[in-house]
Amino acid sequence: MEDNNKQQQKTIDLGKIVNLLWTKKMTFVKVWVVTFILSCIWIFPQPRYYVCEVMLAPETSDENAMGGISSLASSFGLSLGGGSDAIYPELYPDLMSSTDFVVSLFNIPVVSLDGKIKTNLYEYESKCQKTAFYNKPISWVKKSIKDIFSPQKEIIKIETDPFMLTERETDIVNKMRGDVSCVVDKISGVFVIRSKAQDPLIAATMADSICNRLQDAIIRYRTNKARVDVEYYEKLVKDAHEDYLKVQRQYSSFCDSHKGAQLQTVLSRRDELENEMQLNYNIYTTLIASLQNSKSKLQERTPAFTVIQNASVPVKPAGPKRMFFVAFMLALATFVTGLYFLRDDLTKTILFYSKK
Repeated sequence: MEDNNKQQQKTIDLGKIVNLLWTKKMTFVKVWVVTFILSCIWIFPQPRYYVCEVMLAPETSDENAMGGISSLASSFGLSLGGGSDAIYPELYPDLMSSTDFVVSLFNIPVVSLDGKIKTNLYEYESKCQKTAFYNKPISWVKKSIKDIFSPQKEIIKIETDPFMLTERETDIVNKMRGDVSCVVDKISGVFVIRSKAQDPLIAATMADSICNRLQDAIIRYRTNKARVDVEYYEKLVKDAHEDYLKVQRQYSSFCDSHKGAQLQTVLSRRDELENEMQLNYNIYTTLIASLQNSKSKLQERTPAFTVIQNASVPVKPAGPKRMFFVAFMLALATFVTGLYFLRDDLTKTILFYSKK
């Protein structure tokens, strides 16, 4: 008999729960109406935003000896890095979020789809952003409080210096870090660049410009040593060519001024100049060969990128998901309200199982 009573106590009476909630149906209706109105007031003034994606497959620089090991590791979702490169695909997101890279995007020219906005990316992010009406008084209050406790004057600068950003520039940099992102697939090595903006054309422009500048940054890094070598050999070739021409002029002038002379001292001096001219010519030709070799290495070190998906103007906004938000808030309000009405039964159930 006692076991039957305990079994009855353990059983949850769903019919009783449904009847209890049904008696509170008018309360649920009121909660739904209030939740619906508040959700609409909150979400519908939020400005729409668009997302554009670009997919790239970079050329890897793994050595032949590491190729098999890297392929085996990638099959398990691992990565051994980029061989001799210090900047490999897994570090591209960190490169994009660096202050120097973000500041380099400030001067990108942008035009809105309707043509009303024609400015650069910095001015667009700082002055052309739409916001919900309830955010304006909140922003005004925050700004007023900040001015009271830290009344610092904004520094006027001609150019943005990544080493010393103003407070306004720092806010824009942080905002742009949230608007652009880079996701790398560790197995395939493909990385996706995403840009977010309130205008579809500006979102596509940002994605395309970021893609090009990221490629330029990677190319500059990968070819830095080879470019230094090319510049060094170009300087040596130029100096060697000048030395050769200088000795050649001396030899020609000496031969013209001592034409027909048979003195041994004259002949010895002529041979000496001729040998010096030949030596400078040999040095010049050798350096030209080294210059051509360094240019070949520069070409070999220049990475190639395969664009899998180009930037295109998005047709539909990516968010905010207004209907999903309203539906989620209604479901959440229903769940919380139901828990409130069932709080006594839930408390008894929890206490019952805690005593076992």
